[in-house]
Amino acid sequence: MSATPLSTSGLLISARWRRSSRSTGMNNCVETAVLVGGLLAVRDSKRTDGPAVLFTGPAWHGFLASVRADVLA
Repeated sequence: MSATPLSTSGLLISARWRRSSRSTGMNNCVETAVLVGGLLAVRDSKRTDGPAVLFTGPAWHGFLASVRADVLA
């Protein structure tokens, strides 16, 4: 799995961020945005001006599969 850390840039400034459906409204969650080229950006909702991690589609699905497998184990 590969992910690229990226500071806020033009690519992220125009992103439409979505907050996790599990958010409690206390800014203790993650936000995601689909970017040009099918990349997915993930950031901490407490640090909206901070860095984001970019995933390719396959890397994101692999990450989610790993998290789900760990939760079920």
